[in-house]
This record gives sequence, structure tokens and C-alpha cells, in this order.
Amino acid sequence: MSLACGVPILECVALAGCCKWAWKRCTYIGAYDSENWALASYEEFETIPRICRIVLAVYEHDLTKPKWAPPGGYGMKLEDVIKRVSYDETGGRAPPYLIYVDHEASDIILAIRGLNLGKNRDYRVLLNNKLGKKMFDGGYVHHGLLKAAGFVLDKESATLVELIQKYPEYTVTFAGHSLGAGVVSLMTVVVIKNRKYLGNISRERLRCYSIAPARCMSLNLAVNYADVINSVILQDDFLPRTSTPLQDIFGAVLCLPCLLCCRCMLDTFTSEKKKLKDPRRLYAPGTMYHMVERRFCSCGRFPPEVRSHVPVDGRFEHVVLSCNATSDHSLVNLERISSNALDVLKETLVDVPLEQRMEKKQSNVRDRKQERKSALERAVTLNVPHAFSPEDGVKEEETDENAIVVDAEGNRVPPSSEEDYINTEDTKKKKSPDWNSLIDRLFHCSGNREHNSSKSSGEEVEDEEKGEGFSYSRNENQPSVWRDYEAKKL
Repeated sequence: MSLACGVPILECVALAGCCKWAWKRCTYIGAYDSENWALASYEEFETIPRICRIVLAVYEHDLTKPKWAPPGGYGMKLEDVIKRVSYDETGGRAPPYLIYVDHEASDIILAIRGLNLGKNRDYRVLLNNKLGKKMFDGGYVHHGLLKAAGFVLDKESATLVELIQKYPEYTVTFAGHSLGAGVVSLMTVVVIKNRKYLGNISRERLRCYSIAPARCMSLNLAVNYADVINSVILQDDFLPRTSTPLQDIFGAVLCLPCLLCCRCMLDTFTSEKKKLKDPRRLYAPGTMYHMVERRFCSCGRFPPEVRSHVPVDGRFEHVVLSCNATSDHSLVNLERISSNALDVLKETLVDVPLEQRMEKKQSNVRDRKQERKSALERAVTLNVPHAFSPEDGVKEEETDENAIVVDAEGNRVPPSSEEDYINTEDTKKKKSPDWNSLIDRLFHCSGNREHNSSKSSGEEVEDEEKGEGFSYSRNENQPSVWRDYEAKKL
């Protein structure tokens, strides 16, 4: 009898718990993710609206007759568009892109568009994620996006080197939206590790803007490259928040709300500690710029504010159940709100002398370095896999000179003859090394670090991709990783 009386009480407790969870999830808004972050300054944000307009221009079929141009146009001079590459020219290996030289901003820009839901070719990039199970530069990345980055570098490195040599004082900016944001983020990592093959460009001259980015790299990489990579996110955007594989997100676009609800429930029962301990969990890269214009239980929109930080824990881990989750992913909305946010920030500079602005800009650079250092220390404190402390020394920026190099046919090139392979009589080849080979090096070096680390701790090393065609041995006849993968896929 007493047991029967207790059942309704337990039911009421369970119902109360479910109601509390539903209330917290339904009332959670994107602004809560960055409520403790510092506000961005005008100097560090002024580039972003201009970059958004240039990336938006890649979506146009004809720049002379634009359909999506914001008020005031794209602000581009058509004669300074060096190259435009369409779907037919990429062959489905990467999204369309353009190369533009902005002389007013002293900037060389490579901009890549996002996913086209009507193009099956873009899905090939998303579905190709086999090597997400292997280490890359001490972390994990999305394989399909990495291959797309290698393709673009192979195709355009000669053009970029020529422009870098022609304009030695200009910065180089990689920018992309959605799918393209993941491509340019990984492209930036590859270039930083192989700067000598891109005109020996310094790390300070290289920048990356990932607009509404996909999750494409593990947490330690996202924090380590925060001084170069910048992610721009509009309030409730779903893509940087969900850890659901990209191929599942875009493959289920018609029932996306159901997918987001399921992911929301799953994340509720996954502890933050477990998420941080998962080395293969991918994150949005770099420093985060979060634009917020809506508040809880408000009908209208407020003047947008921009918050900036290099988070480690709580890095956009909550899926927001909002009717704006997909509209906030639109590049048109991103460009419009970023321009409005810049106007708001500009009002604070009315009475500020030019000298103080320059000092503020230099101060922002120092603050960014310190913020990255603090984030690295925080990652070590939280035991993030493969994270390193700044006191341990800066990670080497160049790839291992003794690593395997392969030519375009997949044959191994001895390290002693590598220079001859790159410096051929053909000028194009001289300026355009095989970037896929350089990427293979990063896989090889990371594989060795993972093997040595496991061996030193007495753990048995398992080849998680055994039978998938991936190998990291130093066999003289070892074929290219990419070539082996493509052969198996065919």
C-alpha cells in the first residue's frame, strides 16, 4: 500500500524535472553563450563587414549584374578581381572561389562560397571524412574539407605567390562562409605549417575569417591558431553549435528542426568534461566574434553588439531552439548586421584622436596574443587532449624535413632530392609544390607523435584505420595517402 502511494510522488518528481529541463532549453538564447565576453573594439572588427561583402560576391553569377548586392554595392573594383573559379573548373573538389586584390585595404583575398544545396558535388566534400579518425598537426580535422583546402592551394599557390611578391607589404586573407569557412580554416593551418612554399609569408601577414563556420578541427587546434583564424557568428546560428556530422546536417535539411532537437537532448545528457576529453570532437576555429541583437522575451531588435573571446570550455556547445537558427546562418543577414554593428562601434570613435586609435590597434594585437596564451593554459588545465602550455615552447611552424614526400604520381621523393622536385625548370612547378604531399607530412608527423606518446605510456598502439588503406610507415615504396584513399574509394 505504501509503495503504491509512492508511485504518484515519483511521477510528479519526474514530471517536474522534465518541465524544468524543457523550460531551460526553450528559454535558452544564443546571447547567453557570450554574456561574459568582452566587447570587441572598432579596430579589430572593422575588417569583417568588408570581408563579408567580398565573400557574398562569390555567390554572384555575374558581378556586372549583381543580384545579392547589399546597399552601396560590394565595394569591389572589377579590374582587381584576379580570378574567378566556378563549379565546372573545380570539378566538385572545392566550392567556387575568387581571388581579389583590395588596394585600398592593402589586402590579397581568397574568398570561398558556402554549400550549394542543389549541387551534389558539394556533398562529396562533406561525406569524405574518413581521416577524421587520424591525427593532423597534433589534432583532428574534417578530411573532406582538408582535401578541398589542398586542392585550392595546389591550383592557386602560384597565383598567390606572384601577388605576394608583387605586393610585399600587403596582407593575405583567406575568407569563407559555411562550408567555405571550414575550407579556408584548414587552408590557413596548412599554409602556416608550410610558409616557405607560399612566398615565405610571415604569420603576422596571414589572416583568416571563417563566417558562420562549420566545426572542422579539434579544440587544441582551434585554440592554437586563434591569433590567425577568426570566426564570425550571428546570434543563434545552428552550424557552429552542433557537433552533428556535416553530412547529416545538410543531408537532413528538410527535417533540420527534428535533427537539432535530437542533438539538443543528446547534449543535455553529455557532461562538459566528457566533451572536452573527446579528442575527435570538432569545434569552430579560432577567435570568436559573436554578434547579438535579440534578447529574451523581446519582440524587437536592439542595436547589435559584438563580443569577442577565445573560449575553451563552453565554446558554443548549446544548440539554440530558435526560429532564427537557420536565418542567422544566412550571409546576407550576417553582412547586414555586421555593417550595423560597425556603425554602432564607429559612434564611439567620434572624439578619439588618430594617435589614440593607432595605439588602441597595437594594444589589441598584444591583447590577442595574451588571450591566446591564457586559452592555451586553460586548455592544459582542463586536460584537453594534445593541448600544450606556452611555457613548453612554441610549436614548430614548419613540417618535419625528414617526413615522407611524394610526387604527383604518388611515388616517394627522397628528402635530399625534394628541392630538385620543387625547383624544376617550369616556373609554375617552382612556385607550386604538391600541397597534398605537404599535408601528408603533417599526417605522418602527427601519426609518429601519437605512436610515440602511446608507446611511452605503455599503451598498445592500434591502427584505427586498419584495412582502410592508411599507413604511416617509412617504407620506401609507400604510396601517397590521398592516392591510396582514392584507389580504395573507386
